[in-house]
Amino acid sequence: MISDDTTGGPLADAILEEARARYEAVRNRIARAAERAGRAPHEITLVGVAKRQPMERILGAIAAGLRVLGESYVQEAREMRPRIESRLASQRETSGVELEWRMVGRLQRNKAGLAARLFDAVESVDRAALADVLSRRAEAEGRILDTLIQVSLCGEPQKGGCEPGDLPELARRVHDLPGLRLRGLMTIPAAGGNPEASRPVFARLRALGESLAELDPELARPDLSMGMSADFEVAIEEGATLVRVGTALFGERRASPPAT
Repeated sequence: MISDDTTGGPLADAILEEARARYEAVRNRIARAAERAGRAPHEITLVGVAKRQPMERILGAIAAGLRVLGESYVQEAREMRPRIESRLASQRETSGVELEWRMVGRLQRNKAGLAARLFDAVESVDRAALADVLSRRAEAEGRILDTLIQVSLCGEPQKGGCEPGDLPELARRVHDLPGLRLRGLMTIPAAGGNPEASRPVFARLRALGESLAELDPELARPDLSMGMSADFEVAIEEGATLVRVGTALFGERRASPPAT
């Protein structure tokens, strides 16, 4: 049983039941989408996006089986990670649980040092200057960070991402940096109510991912992080290996974002 973050006692049964139901519902959706695409469900990693979520919901999802957490804000991860790990370590049932932490939001260069300490992977590298400083910071920490390049395919610059035409040069740069390990690509489609509207974006990212094999044969099957609560099933059908799910897994977020 995982402790509640407020009281230190066990999570309420209602919280655990809701977390388990949400987790199982998302896993079932992943399995059905994988089956439609002729893929195995284990090929797809569920990343629970913890952005602005109450601690008890995150702990409940971990109790249900979630093992990969995504965060959009470095500051929030700095506050949340030690609290979560302390709660897990304090309980006999979860003392051996290991979580993977992934940065999925836009990353500023002045936060690269914190990111290199806090995260196992950064999915949002979109420019050479950021890659350079992140590599230096990772080396200083004695680490090599798994890295995805974010590609802008929706025409919304505020979401970040390199332009497709700039991808080959940036991919070579990231691939050659000693503190980074290039794993694949990420994208964020335009917001909308119809999941099918995201399909062309996901298909294009898959095609761009296939071009990475020209850089390194080990990237013949790159990671593709694409798809969120509203459209991750379509993303899986188009080849996603990581899906970033927040609301469907945890419920609605708090209204105000923390400082980044």
